[in-house]
Amino acid sequence: MKTNNLSYSPGAMIVNGTIYKVVDLPALFGERLDRLPYVLRILLENTIRNANGEERDAAVAALFGWLEQGSSEAEIAFQPGRVLMHDTTATPALVDIAAMRDALAEAGADPSRLNPMLPVDVSVDHSLAVEAFAARGAAEVNLGFEMRRNEERYRFLRWASKALDGVRIHPPGTGIMHTINLEQLATVVATQPGGAGHGATPWAMPDTLIGTDSHTPMVNGIGVLGWGVGGLEAQTVMFGMPVMLRIPDVVGVRLLGRLRAPAMSTDLALTVTQRLRELDVTGDFVEFFGPGVAGLTAGDRAVVANMAPEYGATCGYFAIDAQTLAYLGATGRSQAQIALVRTYAQRTGLWGEPAHEARYTKVVEIDLDEIGLQVAGPARPQDRMRYSQVPAALAELKFKPAAPQPAAASGTDPRSAHRELADACGAGGLSPGLAGDLPLHPVAIAAITSCTNTSDPRLLVAAGLVARKARALGMAPAPWTKTSLAPGSPAASSYLERAGLLDDLEALGFGIVGYGCTTCIGNSGPLTAPMRAMLDEGSGRPVAMLSGNRNFPGRVHPDLDLGFIMSPPLVVAYALAGDAMRDLCHEPVGMTAGGKPVYLGELWPDSEEIEHHLRLAGDSADFRRDFERATLNPAWHALESPVSALFPWDPASNYLQRPPFAAATEGTLLGRYAAYPLLVLGDDVTTDHISPASAIPPGSLVADYLVERGEERGNLNVFASRRGNWQVMLRAAFHNRTLVNHLYAGLPLAHTLHVPSGDVLPIWQAAQRYRDDGDAVVLVAGERYGTGSSRDWAAKGLRLLGVRAVLAVSFERIHRSNLIGMGILPLLVPPGALSGDKALQALDRIVVEAPAGSLRPRQAVRVEVWRADGAVETVGAVAAVETLLETRLLADGGVMPSILKRTLTEGRAAGQPA
Repeated sequence: MKTNNLSYSPGAMIVNGTIYKVVDLPALFGERLDRLPYVLRILLENTIRNANGEERDAAVAALFGWLEQGSSEAEIAFQPGRVLMHDTTATPALVDIAAMRDALAEAGADPSRLNPMLPVDVSVDHSLAVEAFAARGAAEVNLGFEMRRNEERYRFLRWASKALDGVRIHPPGTGIMHTINLEQLATVVATQPGGAGHGATPWAMPDTLIGTDSHTPMVNGIGVLGWGVGGLEAQTVMFGMPVMLRIPDVVGVRLLGRLRAPAMSTDLALTVTQRLRELDVTGDFVEFFGPGVAGLTAGDRAVVANMAPEYGATCGYFAIDAQTLAYLGATGRSQAQIALVRTYAQRTGLWGEPAHEARYTKVVEIDLDEIGLQVAGPARPQDRMRYSQVPAALAELKFKPAAPQPAAASGTDPRSAHRELADACGAGGLSPGLAGDLPLHPVAIAAITSCTNTSDPRLLVAAGLVARKARALGMAPAPWTKTSLAPGSPAASSYLERAGLLDDLEALGFGIVGYGCTTCIGNSGPLTAPMRAMLDEGSGRPVAMLSGNRNFPGRVHPDLDLGFIMSPPLVVAYALAGDAMRDLCHEPVGMTAGGKPVYLGELWPDSEEIEHHLRLAGDSADFRRDFERATLNPAWHALESPVSALFPWDPASNYLQRPPFAAATEGTLLGRYAAYPLLVLGDDVTTDHISPASAIPPGSLVADYLVERGEERGNLNVFASRRGNWQVMLRAAFHNRTLVNHLYAGLPLAHTLHVPSGDVLPIWQAAQRYRDDGDAVVLVAGERYGTGSSRDWAAKGLRLLGVRAVLAVSFERIHRSNLIGMGILPLLVPPGALSGDKALQALDRIVVEAPAGSLRPRQAVRVEVWRADGAVETVGAVAAVETLLETRLLADGGVMPSILKRTLTEGRAAGQPA
């Protein structure tokens, strides 16, 4: 096949004595290739290798046409090489598949026809809770809790790994999915057989993936292109459909200078998050380049790439270079694989040259020399500030304790021990003192947690050095602070012990509590007794300090609405302080055993200390050995599970129930209809607001439902663990005490107004009444609706509530696709069209006109507001639909009806009765 006088015949490459076929991009496109960003080169290679005929010609032309404006409206098909999931997104996705198999069997088709067509890796990492902490053996205790609480769900996952082709489960204790991806799964360059016949020449190609977690781009840090999608979009890919995407805008981030102590990669990531969120890169690809890139290790890069969903981008890509190869070697990859990566990337135009600047849609410049110690909070990861500004940020909240508390003087304002720390401080103030026996804003949780900041040994070694120095001075964390360390990799124990730092961390309460997401995902476990007492009394407003990636209200713990993100060593410092209002830039972190004040500069390690201990810690054999040892988890392998094509549902189960939406009979929600607003919400409604993941409050209506079905009120697990039971998740929708429903004043938690009757009801009951009466409902929101994770239950819950459309000023990328995956139409409305003076009143109705047969991507959709006084207003709405595939999914009623219809059609074509 030829286009523009070019042949797409593969080139040949020899590595380690093996001949590989490759798409030789430089030979095909010459100097034109130099202008393409590396991410678009990978999409170009993918297109040439997977598409054919006119589709391939059009896609190649569109990718080079992108160079004219740095933007394009053209669609291309992307076929990733694999899928990555974690247990609390995999469980609902696999429950959907089990239910779809039932639907096929009921239609007379062979259920085993429904099988993934790509390798699927599932990491069991999202269910580990911090029950035991600050004690030896805490990891074993917490793993025991996890296995007992989730036994039924884990048996189901083991069934899925047997019943479905290509599904591999990584059991509890093996680490966090993105760390596993970096250390174990990612090949950077993949190979596959070249066709039928013995001795056929194999292909070499970029390692690509999609993951059902928004932080999948962490692997972009070592040159692997992958991004997060919803579980629903992943299902389409698993069953043979490509990812259809508009050729993305690509924002270039030029990095200058060098990251210098005391700053760490976390501080850079928070800076990037703020800058790019201000620019609004929602849905864009981001690519880092410039002379500053060369000085960033693969670990540094992975931290920055991990935060892509926080800055709103689809990915945050660093091209393959010498740092990639160094990381592969440090984590135990073979020399043969490293040689393959080097040769392939250099041959095919994918080897990164920091000085090279491609054509970008926009360019942002960040000087690494200017990065100081940063935190983000107290409610959003993009709200970056210097760590000295934390007291002022909390003071702005003007919290009033339930009872008057005497203030105490806090001392003087001496110089910091290290000049560079003082330079990083900015303007600082003094602590306002204590409220009673505890500070007004005590540190309730100090957690070194999340893939973001525990996958790079440098960050954990730095935390260990702070702990060592504090321990030597006789310091200890505040007794009310819950401390924990949950690394992303089981190898962390080996290298911290070899560096001599594990004992120091344990002595300060930061012993390893397990290998999983823990606090970052909301599995923080119970607070300390002093914190519980403070919350009950209302005498203070506790704060979480964590090295995670999100700090949305209620995410870390349902009773904590304040949190700051920071680097692991800074987490240790705040644990020692115990007071979030203490200005660690100017005030002592704490006192020695003899009463001498200790400042942060005396605890903070310099670069030479960190490098020395990294050399002591390093052993590339750790990563494979410790992962394989964890994979042998005997409790996991002792679980019995069914062996059958169909899953045997238990009607009495509180964890697994066949969902009603996994059926071919589910029809489209498009059309013309007049609807009541089920909820009217403001800006920054996150997926945590819509579908919580944290602990189920024992006094909630959800708890009442579970207790009625035989559960113990004191042992209800977390919302995320119940995602296989649609009855629980229906009742959990919008269960967040910080969420405000503007439809009606003073609504209780998770309640709304049933407009026709005037009754205030739990949201799910109001939705049921609308459904019974034949009334349509929609949801109205402000900017950045759906910020947060890839959890598909934030869309599934809306489908069960009967929501036909969501009208918002803007949507986050993954949640928008999840809505479409459930057949729900996302509509963009202008700012102020449904808020402020034009805010919806309780008796107003919304008319949407979106017929299934005529909807097109980014099309204007007629929306009217019928006011209670008889006035009719037209809203200039636009369908937030990007591709023709998405319009087809909406017409089919969502992903699952579409998959079932296609599978039944293929079955009939193959001669099956259905």
